[in-house]
Amino acid sequence: MRLKLSSQMAGFSLAVLAAFGFSFKAIFVKLAYQVAPVDPVTLLMLRMSMSLPLIALTALPVLRHARALHHRDYGLLIVLGVAGYYASAMLDFMGLQYITAGLERLILFTYPMLTILIGVFFLGKAFEKKLLLAMLLSYGGILIAFVHDLGFTTDTRAVVIGGSLVFGCAITYAIYSAGAEVAIGRMGAIRFSVLALLVSIIATQIHFFSTRPLTALHLPWQIYAYSAGMAVFSTVMPIFWLSSAIARIGAAKAVLIGLIGPILTILFSWWLLNEPLSVEQLLGTGLVVCGLLVVIRR
Repeated sequence: MRLKLSSQMAGFSLAVLAAFGFSFKAIFVKLAYQVAPVDPVTLLMLRMSMSLPLIALTALPVLRHARALHHRDYGLLIVLGVAGYYASAMLDFMGLQYITAGLERLILFTYPMLTILIGVFFLGKAFEKKLLLAMLLSYGGILIAFVHDLGFTTDTRAVVIGGSLVFGCAITYAIYSAGAEVAIGRMGAIRFSVLALLVSIIATQIHFFSTRPLTALHLPWQIYAYSAGMAVFSTVMPIFWLSSAIARIGAAKAVLIGLIGPILTILFSWWLLNEPLSVEQLLGTGLVVCGLLVVIRR
Protein backbone atom coordinates (compact mmCIF):
# COMPACT_ATOMS: atom_id res chain seq x y z
CA MET A 1 0.00 0.00 0.00
CA ARG A 2 2.79 2.41 0.95
CA LEU A 3 4.66 1.50 -2.24
CA LYS A 4 1.55 2.20 -4.31
CA LEU A 5 1.07 5.61 -2.66
CA SER A 6 4.74 6.40 -3.25
CA SER A 7 4.40 5.50 -6.92
CA GLN A 8 1.30 7.67 -7.25
CA MET A 9 2.98 10.63 -5.57
CA ALA A 10 5.91 10.26 -7.95
CA GLY A 11 3.44 10.17 -10.84
CA PHE A 12 1.68 13.34 -9.71
CA SER A 13 5.03 15.08 -9.20
CA LEU A 14 6.24 14.08 -12.67
CA ALA A 15 2.98 15.27 -14.25
CA VAL A 16 3.37 18.66 -12.54
CA LEU A 17 6.98 18.87 -13.73
CA ALA A 18 5.87 18.08 -17.30
CA ALA A 19 3.18 20.78 -17.16
CA PHE A 20 5.74 23.22 -15.76
CA GLY A 21 8.26 22.39 -18.50
CA PHE A 22 5.79 22.67 -21.38
CA SER A 23 4.26 25.90 -20.01
CA PHE A 24 7.68 27.55 -19.59
CA LYS A 25 8.53 27.25 -23.30
CA ALA A 26 6.77 30.50 -24.19
CA ILE A 27 8.57 32.24 -21.32
CA PHE A 28 11.97 31.16 -22.68
CA VAL A 29 11.01 32.42 -26.17
CA LYS A 30 9.82 35.80 -24.91
CA LEU A 31 12.92 36.21 -22.73
CA ALA A 32 15.11 35.50 -25.75
CA TYR A 33 13.24 38.08 -27.85
CA GLN A 34 13.87 40.65 -25.11
CA VAL A 35 17.64 40.09 -25.15
CA ALA A 36 18.36 40.65 -28.86
CA PRO A 37 16.57 40.81 -32.25
CA VAL A 38 16.80 37.07 -32.92
CA ASP A 39 14.42 35.71 -35.56
CA PRO A 40 12.13 32.68 -35.02
CA VAL A 41 14.00 30.47 -37.52
CA THR A 42 17.33 30.92 -35.74
CA LEU A 43 15.84 30.52 -32.27
CA LEU A 44 13.97 27.34 -33.23
CA MET A 45 17.10 25.91 -34.88
CA LEU A 46 19.10 26.49 -31.68
CA ARG A 47 16.39 24.86 -29.57
CA MET A 48 16.11 21.78 -31.75
CA SER A 49 19.87 21.43 -32.27
CA MET A 50 20.48 21.51 -28.53
CA SER A 51 17.77 18.86 -28.11
CA LEU A 52 19.56 16.52 -30.53
CA PRO A 53 22.16 14.98 -28.13
CA LEU A 54 19.48 13.99 -25.59
CA ILE A 55 17.17 12.69 -28.31
CA ALA A 56 20.01 10.73 -29.92
CA LEU A 57 20.83 9.05 -26.60
CA THR A 58 17.20 7.99 -26.37
CA ALA A 59 16.94 6.97 -30.01
CA LEU A 60 19.93 4.61 -30.17
CA PRO A 61 18.65 1.87 -27.82
CA VAL A 62 15.11 2.20 -29.20
CA LEU A 63 16.14 1.95 -32.85
CA ARG A 64 18.79 -0.73 -32.34
CA HIS A 65 16.25 -3.40 -31.37
CA ALA A 66 13.32 -2.23 -33.50
CA ARG A 67 12.02 -3.97 -36.60
CA ALA A 68 12.55 -2.34 -39.98
CA LEU A 69 10.05 0.34 -40.97
CA HIS A 70 7.64 -0.21 -43.85
CA HIS A 71 8.10 2.22 -46.74
CA ARG A 72 4.70 3.79 -45.92
CA ASP A 73 5.93 4.51 -42.40
CA TYR A 74 8.63 6.83 -43.74
CA GLY A 75 6.05 9.00 -45.49
CA LEU A 76 3.92 9.14 -42.34
CA LEU A 77 6.95 10.09 -40.23
CA ILE A 78 7.97 12.89 -42.59
CA VAL A 79 4.47 14.39 -42.74
CA LEU A 80 3.85 14.19 -38.99
CA GLY A 81 7.39 15.19 -38.00
CA VAL A 82 7.24 18.27 -40.21
CA ALA A 83 3.68 19.19 -39.20
CA GLY A 84 3.88 18.28 -35.55
CA TYR A 85 7.17 19.65 -34.33
CA TYR A 86 8.63 21.81 -37.07
CA ALA A 87 5.69 23.68 -38.65
CA SER A 88 3.72 24.07 -35.42
CA ALA A 89 6.77 25.29 -33.49
CA MET A 90 7.69 27.74 -36.25
CA LEU A 91 4.19 29.24 -36.26
CA ASP A 92 4.27 29.38 -32.47
CA PHE A 93 7.63 31.19 -32.33
CA MET A 94 6.44 33.64 -35.01
CA GLY A 95 3.22 34.32 -33.12
CA LEU A 96 5.05 35.01 -29.86
CA GLN A 97 6.65 38.02 -31.53
CA TYR A 98 3.23 39.67 -31.45
CA ILE A 99 1.19 38.42 -28.49
CA THR A 100 1.64 37.71 -24.79
CA ALA A 101 2.77 34.32 -23.54
CA GLY A 102 -0.50 33.95 -21.61
CA LEU A 103 -2.72 34.40 -24.68
CA GLU A 104 -0.44 32.09 -26.68
CA ARG A 105 -0.90 29.28 -24.18
CA LEU A 106 -4.68 29.65 -24.13
CA ILE A 107 -4.91 29.47 -27.92
CA LEU A 108 -2.61 26.43 -28.02
CA PHE A 109 -4.79 24.59 -25.52
CA THR A 110 -7.60 24.37 -28.10
CA TYR A 111 -5.66 21.67 -29.97
CA PRO A 112 -7.44 18.72 -28.23
CA MET A 113 -10.79 19.91 -29.62
CA LEU A 114 -9.26 20.48 -33.04
CA THR A 115 -7.78 16.96 -32.90
CA ILE A 116 -11.25 15.53 -32.23
CA LEU A 117 -12.73 17.52 -35.12
CA ILE A 118 -10.02 16.22 -37.48
CA GLY A 119 -10.86 12.70 -36.32
CA VAL A 120 -14.56 13.28 -37.01
CA PHE A 121 -14.14 14.81 -40.48
CA PHE A 122 -11.20 12.79 -41.82
CA LEU A 123 -10.75 9.61 -39.75
CA GLY A 124 -14.34 8.44 -39.35
CA LYS A 125 -14.59 9.13 -35.62
CA ALA A 126 -18.01 9.59 -34.00
CA PHE A 127 -19.11 13.16 -33.19
CA GLU A 128 -20.08 13.80 -29.58
CA LYS A 129 -22.44 16.65 -28.67
CA LYS A 130 -20.27 17.62 -25.70
CA LEU A 131 -17.72 18.93 -28.20
CA LEU A 132 -20.04 21.85 -29.00
CA LEU A 133 -20.14 22.87 -25.34
CA ALA A 134 -16.37 22.46 -25.06
CA MET A 135 -15.80 24.68 -28.09
CA LEU A 136 -18.25 27.31 -26.82
CA LEU A 137 -16.46 27.49 -23.45
CA SER A 138 -12.91 27.42 -24.82
CA TYR A 139 -13.34 29.88 -27.66
CA GLY A 140 -15.38 32.14 -25.39
CA GLY A 141 -12.44 32.11 -22.98
CA ILE A 142 -9.98 32.89 -25.77
CA LEU A 143 -12.19 35.76 -26.96
CA ILE A 144 -12.15 37.28 -23.46
CA ALA A 145 -8.35 36.93 -23.24
CA PHE A 146 -8.00 38.27 -26.79
CA VAL A 147 -10.03 41.38 -25.98
CA HIS A 148 -7.95 41.75 -22.80
CA ASP A 149 -4.73 41.83 -24.86
CA LEU A 150 -6.25 44.35 -27.28
CA GLY A 151 -6.91 46.65 -24.34
CA PHE A 152 -3.19 46.79 -23.50
CA THR A 153 -1.88 47.64 -26.97
CA THR A 154 -2.31 50.30 -29.62
CA ASP A 155 -1.35 47.82 -32.36
CA THR A 156 -4.50 45.77 -32.89
CA ARG A 157 -3.10 44.32 -36.11
CA ALA A 158 -0.16 42.74 -34.23
CA VAL A 159 -2.49 40.90 -31.82
CA VAL A 160 -4.59 39.62 -34.72
CA ILE A 161 -1.49 38.43 -36.63
CA GLY A 162 0.02 36.79 -33.56
CA GLY A 163 -3.23 35.11 -32.55
CA SER A 164 -3.72 33.79 -36.10
CA LEU A 165 -0.18 32.38 -36.24
CA VAL A 166 -0.56 30.60 -32.89
CA PHE A 167 -3.98 29.25 -33.93
CA GLY A 168 -2.25 27.90 -37.04
CA CYS A 169 0.20 26.24 -34.65
CA ALA A 170 -2.73 24.65 -32.78
CA ILE A 171 -4.16 23.34 -36.08
CA THR A 172 -0.88 21.81 -37.26
CA TYR A 173 -0.28 20.22 -33.86
CA ALA A 174 -3.83 18.83 -33.93
CA ILE A 175 -3.04 17.26 -37.33
CA TYR A 176 0.04 15.71 -35.74
CA SER A 177 -1.96 14.43 -32.75
CA ALA A 178 -4.65 12.88 -34.94
CA GLY A 179 -2.09 11.21 -37.20
CA ALA A 180 0.03 10.11 -34.24
CA GLU A 181 -2.71 7.70 -33.18
CA VAL A 182 -2.25 5.85 -36.47
CA ALA A 183 1.55 6.07 -36.38
CA ILE A 184 1.85 4.83 -32.79
CA GLY A 185 -0.26 1.81 -33.69
CA ARG A 186 2.26 0.99 -36.42
CA MET A 187 5.57 1.90 -34.74
CA GLY A 188 5.04 2.17 -30.98
CA ALA A 189 4.85 5.35 -28.89
CA ILE A 190 8.50 5.90 -27.95
CA ARG A 191 9.87 4.93 -31.35
CA PHE A 192 7.45 7.19 -33.19
CA SER A 193 8.06 10.17 -30.85
CA VAL A 194 11.84 9.89 -31.18
CA LEU A 195 11.79 9.52 -34.97
CA ALA A 196 9.28 12.36 -35.43
CA LEU A 197 11.51 14.62 -33.33
CA LEU A 198 14.53 13.67 -35.45
CA VAL A 199 12.61 14.53 -38.64
CA SER A 200 11.67 17.93 -37.20
CA ILE A 201 15.31 18.64 -36.26
CA ILE A 202 16.43 17.87 -39.82
CA ALA A 203 13.66 20.11 -41.25
CA THR A 204 14.67 22.95 -38.92
CA GLN A 205 18.33 22.63 -39.89
CA ILE A 206 17.49 22.66 -43.61
CA HIS A 207 15.33 25.76 -43.15
CA PHE A 208 18.03 27.65 -41.24
CA PHE A 209 21.08 26.79 -43.37
CA SER A 210 19.22 27.42 -46.64
CA THR A 211 17.87 30.84 -45.62
CA ARG A 212 20.27 32.31 -43.03
CA PRO A 213 24.00 33.16 -43.09
CA LEU A 214 26.22 31.74 -40.35
CA THR A 215 26.61 35.28 -39.01
CA ALA A 216 23.02 34.92 -37.75
CA LEU A 217 24.54 32.79 -34.97
CA HIS A 218 26.54 35.76 -33.63
CA LEU A 219 24.20 36.26 -30.71
CA PRO A 220 24.50 37.16 -27.01
CA TRP A 221 25.22 34.25 -24.67
CA GLN A 222 21.80 34.70 -23.06
CA ILE A 223 20.12 33.54 -26.30
CA TYR A 224 22.10 30.30 -26.15
CA ALA A 225 21.25 29.90 -22.46
CA TYR A 226 17.51 30.31 -23.09
CA SER A 227 17.71 27.95 -26.08
CA ALA A 228 19.43 25.32 -23.93
CA GLY A 229 16.76 25.80 -21.27
CA MET A 230 14.06 25.24 -23.90
CA ALA A 231 15.84 22.18 -25.27
CA VAL A 232 16.26 20.44 -21.92
CA PHE A 233 13.41 21.65 -19.72
CA SER A 234 10.69 22.48 -22.27
CA THR A 235 11.32 19.93 -25.04
CA VAL A 236 13.05 16.67 -24.09
CA MET A 237 12.55 16.26 -20.33
CA PRO A 238 8.78 17.01 -20.27
CA ILE A 239 8.22 14.22 -22.79
CA PHE A 240 9.87 11.70 -20.47
CA TRP A 241 8.28 13.18 -17.35
CA LEU A 242 4.84 12.88 -18.92
CA SER A 243 5.45 9.33 -20.15
CA SER A 244 6.63 8.29 -16.67
CA ALA A 245 3.64 10.02 -15.06
CA ILE A 246 1.20 8.20 -17.35
CA ALA A 247 2.85 4.88 -16.47
CA ARG A 248 2.27 5.57 -12.75
CA ILE A 249 -1.11 7.34 -12.56
CA GLY A 250 -2.68 6.80 -15.99
CA ALA A 251 -3.32 9.12 -18.92
CA ALA A 252 -6.57 10.63 -17.59
CA LYS A 253 -5.03 11.94 -14.35
CA ALA A 254 -1.89 13.11 -16.15
CA VAL A 255 -4.00 15.08 -18.63
CA LEU A 256 -6.01 16.65 -15.81
CA ILE A 257 -2.85 17.79 -14.05
CA GLY A 258 -1.61 19.19 -17.36
CA LEU A 259 -4.52 21.65 -17.30
CA ILE A 260 -2.52 23.81 -14.89
CA GLY A 261 -0.29 24.69 -17.87
CA PRO A 262 -2.08 27.90 -18.96
CA ILE A 263 -2.28 29.10 -15.35
CA LEU A 264 1.46 28.53 -14.87
CA THR A 265 2.28 30.37 -18.09
CA ILE A 266 0.14 33.37 -17.14
CA LEU A 267 1.67 33.57 -13.64
CA PHE A 268 5.26 33.26 -14.87
CA SER A 269 4.67 35.74 -17.70
CA TRP A 270 3.36 38.21 -15.13
CA TRP A 271 6.33 37.57 -12.82
CA LEU A 272 9.20 37.35 -15.33
CA LEU A 273 7.93 39.29 -18.36
CA ASN A 274 5.84 41.97 -16.63
CA GLU A 275 2.82 40.97 -18.71
CA PRO A 276 -0.49 42.29 -17.33
CA LEU A 277 -2.58 40.04 -15.10
CA SER A 278 -6.30 40.76 -14.83
CA VAL A 279 -9.63 39.26 -13.85
CA GLU A 280 -10.57 38.98 -17.54
CA GLN A 281 -7.47 36.93 -18.29
CA LEU A 282 -8.11 34.57 -15.36
CA LEU A 283 -11.77 34.23 -16.41
CA GLY A 284 -10.71 33.38 -19.96
CA THR A 285 -8.26 30.81 -18.62
CA GLY A 286 -10.97 29.26 -16.47
CA LEU A 287 -13.32 28.91 -19.44
CA VAL A 288 -10.64 27.26 -21.59
CA VAL A 289 -9.83 24.79 -18.79
CA CYS A 290 -13.56 24.03 -18.36
CA GLY A 291 -13.82 23.36 -22.10
CA LEU A 292 -10.93 20.91 -21.90
CA LEU A 293 -12.52 19.21 -18.89
CA VAL A 294 -15.69 18.69 -20.95
CA VAL A 295 -13.62 17.08 -23.73
CA ILE A 296 -11.72 14.63 -21.51
CA ARG A 297 -14.70 13.80 -19.26
CA ARG A 298 -15.96 10.31 -19.99
